[in-house]
Amino acid sequence: MTDSSDRIRALRAAVGVAPEDAELRRMLADALLAADPAAAEAELREGLRAAPEDAGLRRGLVRAFHRQGKLSAALVVLEDLLRAGDGGAEVHLLHARVLLDAGDVERARLAFREARAEGAEDVELAARLGGAPSAPPPAPAAEERGRVPADVAGGEEAEEDDDWEDADPAAGAAPRPGKPRATFADVGGMEGLKEEIRRKIIHPLTHPELYRAYGKSAGGGILMYGPPGCGKTYLARATAGEAKAAFLSVGIHEVLAMWMGESEQNLNRLFERARAAAPCVLFFDEVDALAARRADLRTSGGRTLINQFLAEMDGVQASNEGVLVLAATNAPWHLDPAFRRPGRFDRVLFVPPPDEAARAAILRVLCRNRPVEEVDYGKLARHTDGFSGADLNAAVELAVERKLEAAIRAGRPVPLTTADLGQAVKSIRPTAGEWFATARNYVTYANEGGQYDDVKPYLP
Repeated sequence: MTDSSDRIRALRAAVGVAPEDAELRRMLADALLAADPAAAEAELREGLRAAPEDAGLRRGLVRAFHRQGKLSAALVVLEDLLRAGDGGAEVHLLHARVLLDAGDVERARLAFREARAEGAEDVELAARLGGAPSAPPPAPAAEERGRVPADVAGGEEAEEDDDWEDADPAAGAAPRPGKPRATFADVGGMEGLKEEIRRKIIHPLTHPELYRAYGKSAGGGILMYGPPGCGKTYLARATAGEAKAAFLSVGIHEVLAMWMGESEQNLNRLFERARAAAPCVLFFDEVDALAARRADLRTSGGRTLINQFLAEMDGVQASNEGVLVLAATNAPWHLDPAFRRPGRFDRVLFVPPPDEAARAAILRVLCRNRPVEEVDYGKLARHTDGFSGADLNAAVELAVERKLEAAIRAGRPVPLTTADLGQAVKSIRPTAGEWFATARNYVTYANEGGQYDDVKPYLP
């Protein structure tokens, strides 16, 4: 028997004697991690049942998720750790690694910068991120001196369309509005959500005279929340296409800046661009990073940015007529309550994993314009309970990759079949369950006014 197996056996025995000891449970998980990350995950989950707020167990769970490729689940736990103040160099390094493996290089670099600020270093990770130098950044230019560094965070790269005028030089690298081609016809299922968005956004734009007769203006905000991969971002883009409006997608890194006051200017510039392009859908992804609870913030810089965000949504200095603000978040419980006041995000919509009918519709959309035989989408939908739209897309892409090998051998396109897609589905594990596990505590203990009632039917 190897030293490793001896250690695992001894730790199992110790945990059996003291099952509530979180440190023993974490040590056992660490010993299991390399050889059997799924077993490590099981031990950590067992430990978290007894000590749900233990930061060491949660960091271990992130490593177990990461080792198994459960990147969305790892990011959910990491975000909770960072918001709870349980950060530090180790968590920032983990955050950088997971973000990089998820393909979000810009945010990974920002997380790595935070880790270095805490005194951590990782030569291999630095090389993967492009060899970012470990030396401190150069001194600011003369006009920058005297400014106070503000909090820095990252966001996903905002997609741009090329059919809009170039950004003016004063706007720096601000994103440009574009005209998306996607419409609701490209969104499988979500009929209830689409109807709510039509009432709130589409109809005021297409029937402005009727709304003016009742004293209603075209504008306002909708907040969408739910598990990752369920189509919040795509639904926002399709909303702009359905309304024939411009679309301005904002990444967090396009707002947050290093110097005090600069983030507020960036946010104002984005709203001004949306107002100039009205009718325009202004979309903020991961909005909780910009609109976190002020009571949870440790610096005044974050509070000032939130106040600016609220003022922009209220149209304090300029009218927001024709500006439709959509936002998405995986963690609505971290949003400052002021954003839910009427006139701001006064519609909060839960975007769940698709039901059976919606899964069939999504699969049809995903297989559109691909060589397929008669596919039984209903049968596939029945076997994909709990799958998000992203999970279904992963299954279709996997089936396509496998079919391409046969097509190359045959020298011609070989159509996808129900069996091909079914085999791919068996290889994909649904990812939304981790989000619901995190949401359970908020739905159970922080559901004042029934704000999360829509989540209850989906809890395991």
